[in-house]
Amino acid sequence: MSSSSIDLPIQVLFVCLGNICRSPTAEGVFRKLIEQENLTEQIQIDSAGTSAYHLGEPPDPRAQAVARQRGIDLSKLRGRQTTAEDFTRFDYILAMDDDNLEKLLRQCPSGEEERVHLFLAFAPDAGRSDVPDPYCSDENGFEIVLDLIEQASRGLLHHIREHQSIKLRP
Repeated sequence: MSSSSIDLPIQVLFVCLGNICRSPTAEGVFRKLIEQENLTEQIQIDSAGTSAYHLGEPPDPRAQAVARQRGIDLSKLRGRQTTAEDFTRFDYILAMDDDNLEKLLRQCPSGEEERVHLFLAFAPDAGRSDVPDPYCSDENGFEIVLDLIEQASRGLLHHIREHQSIKLRP
C-alpha cells in the first residue's frame, strides 16, 4: 500500500465471492462515508464477486436489512463478476478474505498486483484479516460483518487521504 500517482477520481472495488453480502455492504458503507465527507467527485466505488453465482441479483435481504438499520441503502446494487478490465480501471481492489485475494491475484495481469489488497489490512485493530462470509449465519453474522466493514472503511479513507492528500483536498 505504497504511495503512488493516481488520477482522480480514485476508483475503489470491493470483492467477495458472490457479490451479495460482504462486497455490496462495503460498497454501501464506503459510499455513505465518502458522501458524508463530500468526496463523491474524488472517489468512485463499485463491488463485484469472484464467482458468477449471483449475477444481476440484489444483495442478500439480511445484508440489506442490517445496512438499512444503519442508514445505508443497498437495494439498487446488483451482483456482478470481476473482469480483466477491473485490474486496470480500479486503483484499489479490496478482497474480503484470503480465498478471494488468491483468486484475484491469479486473475491479475502482471504488474498490477499492487492494486489488490485484503480489505481488513486497513483495519489493523480488527484482530483478524478476513471479513467472514455471513451467508450461512444469522443476522448477528451480518452485524459483525458491518462492524468490520465500517472500521476498515474509515481506515481505507484515512489511507487514501494520507497517500493522495494533495489530490483529495477540496
